[in-house]
Amino acid sequence: MDLPPISSVPRTATGPAEMAREDPRTWEAARSFEASFIAEMLEASGLNAMPDSFSGGAGEEAFSSYLTQEYADIMSQRGGFGLAERIFESLKLSEQGR
Repeated sequence: MDLPPISSVPRTATGPAEMAREDPRTWEAARSFEASFIAEMLEASGLNAMPDSFSGGAGEEAFSSYLTQEYADIMSQRGGFGLAERIFESLKLSEQGR
């Protein structure tokens, strides 16, 4: 599948609210992907890493990824990095090419 560079993707909607109304399933997929990307970035940054002297043990290990994912979901819902909009536009463009 050939996708154009990001700079050449045409804008068909003006913002996240319009995109969600235009195609809710595609918008949610794009927003979810952005949230996953943000979660990976937060994980790599060591956001929920506790110092060894104050470690929460097995419980912290088991549940810290859920907290990181929740942070990422909230960030994505509040605008994120703009990645969801670009993904949405690319998905819409690829659907038109079918």
